[in-house]
Amino acid sequence: MAKTSSVYRNLKRVKMAAKFANRRQKLKNIVMDKNASPEDRFQATLKLAELPRNSAKIRARNRCKLTGRSRGYYRKFGLSRVELRDMAGFGEIPGLVKSSW
Repeated sequence: MAKTSSVYRNLKRVKMAAKFANRRQKLKNIVMDKNASPEDRFQATLKLAELPRNSAKIRARNRCKLTGRSRGYYRKFGLSRVELRDMAGFGEIPGLVKSSW
């Protein structure tokens, strides 16, 4: 089990990324617009830099929904490899069976 502080810190980052998504996208569009004046692009870059670091979507880490483990994460299930194997072994995930031959 991951430390609860790291799990909550990650949740805070996810919420902040959702909160600032529109602002960040508008500023990025201005920065990437080749037809905009260099002054406007530079001002947009400065405003983008003023936004909180944790408002960037890339700073959020994929974590297991049950344990908070960050490594061995399967996006399709939202679980780590350890929990996925346990749940599959008990038949708790529909359509997923442990292979044997």
